[in-house]
Amino acid sequence: MPKFITIGYGDAADYNRTTQAVRDAAHAQDAKLRSEGAVIGIAGTPVQVRNPEAIGVETRNGPFMSSALPIAGFAIIEAADLGEAIKKVSGVPCAVAHGVVEVWPLKEAI
Repeated sequence: MPKFITIGYGDAADYNRTTQAVRDAAHAQDAKLRSEGAVIGIAGTPVQVRNPEAIGVETRNGPFMSSALPIAGFAIIEAADLGEAIKKVSGVPCAVAHGVVEVWPLKEAI
């Protein structure tokens, strides 16, 4: 079955202004995805890694990409197609609490 990487963006203020019932349902959706084998995690502090010409590793604290909202978490889910993946994540916390969830098809490496 195809896999998808999801990236959830959202902040605490928007989460907190969402009703408790909506938040509870969103966390139940996360639990359902976990029961289906999804790997879900909260985003920690990133480190950028570079190794130009494979001659020396360089690191820099902090994210490379920027967004109006902070990254809240990541998941790897399975779905029959993009439409099903969208349906699965449309009820997770970032999607319902005034944030956004990106869905990226995970292509197999050659």
